[in-house]
Amino acid sequence: MRDLGGPWSLVLVNLAVWGIITVGTQVLLTPSLGTVPTILIGVVVTSILTLGYPSALRGPGATRFLGGAEGRTRRSARRRVVATAEPLRAGLTAESAAKTVRLLRPILDADAVALTDRSEILAYTGRGAEQHGSGTPLQTTATRRALDTASTVVVTDPADLQPDTPFASAVVVPLRVSGEVVGTLKAYRVREDPPLPELVEALAGVLSLQLELADVDRERELAANAKLDALRAQINPHFLFNILNTIASKARTDPETARGLLLRLSDFFRYSIQQQGQFAEFGQEYFFVRTYLTLEQARYGDRLGVDYDIDPQVLTARVPVLIIQPLVENAVKHGLAQAVDGGTVTLRAKADPLSRTTTVVVADDGVGMPPEVVDHLFDPPGDHLHPVADEGSGIALRNISARLSQLFGERHSLRVESSPGEGTVVELRMPLT
Repeated sequence: MRDLGGPWSLVLVNLAVWGIITVGTQVLLTPSLGTVPTILIGVVVTSILTLGYPSALRGPGATRFLGGAEGRTRRSARRRVVATAEPLRAGLTAESAAKTVRLLRPILDADAVALTDRSEILAYTGRGAEQHGSGTPLQTTATRRALDTASTVVVTDPADLQPDTPFASAVVVPLRVSGEVVGTLKAYRVREDPPLPELVEALAGVLSLQLELADVDRERELAANAKLDALRAQINPHFLFNILNTIASKARTDPETARGLLLRLSDFFRYSIQQQGQFAEFGQEYFFVRTYLTLEQARYGDRLGVDYDIDPQVLTARVPVLIIQPLVENAVKHGLAQAVDGGTVTLRAKADPLSRTTTVVVADDGVGMPPEVVDHLFDPPGDHLHPVADEGSGIALRNISARLSQLFGERHSLRVESSPGEGTVVELRMPLT
């Protein structure tokens, strides 16, 4: 594989990708996508760019900052991927598959790319397309083996392909939805070295995620569940953008750490989209918060300390999904990020069986807030007398307060104490369930 340039080129490409994704999904698409789908598209595409092109992590190369004709060709291919980054959100159909294979072929550097379901080819592009149109039955043993074993098949023997095939190698990766294999992604080459299996697997993972999101969309239409709306309100795209920049900066000096952070980021989003209903065990939310703080510590380094004080009894208590992480994010973003020397975020939680309450406290020793700001944190948006209520942590706190009122009525409390230069304490008390 050719060298793609130094680490700064990777950062620039990731920045460009996020810009294109934002314009494509929020401006060009009608109706525009929600925040969560937009963020997921950006994460998976930039993750592929970071992991799928390891030569970009090795330092300066012959084409600085992706310059030259080859660099322009690769940039153009990536822009085409981003422009219609989620065609499979309509489901695994011949139409969506046709759009997808055309986008994937330049990324995979393959002579042909195909998408199949479990019985036939849905779409094919590249050499031999006239013999392998939509609806052609599956014929290769490699495809059947990938479907049956639910594992990647790397072909280096043309005998595993069709008779009289022009290809010498291939990679076949199964597509999964909710743990079940629903089809395959196939990449072929006429030369003996096959496409990079890790890259094909990463792209198959992207497609599988899109198919899962399509299922989620259908479930949301059928069920009166506000889960995705709550997620859209809580997840901060700036956090993701900053974490991706952190990963890109570490990719050259510490690729193993970069890879680990990408896995953490994947855990972060997988938890977000897989939660069912409005409640989860505190232990699950605790893992989610720890994952978030691990990513932030990679960004802030020694400027961000973390302290946990968790009562073991609270781990099995059920709490509202995504109610704690935004409080912790507020502490990092508005409490410590603006402090010259940083500080420490503390998470305390306990269950009281006698009073049947769960108490969660998120504290920081950061910059704090003056009394006039604290007094108006929960003011309605658009209050011109107190415009500070529309900024910073007030938005998240109002969202949390509204959700708690909907779930518990008067059986909860949300209290904020803060002093300039001393930090902020947020205490949440709710029924033990």
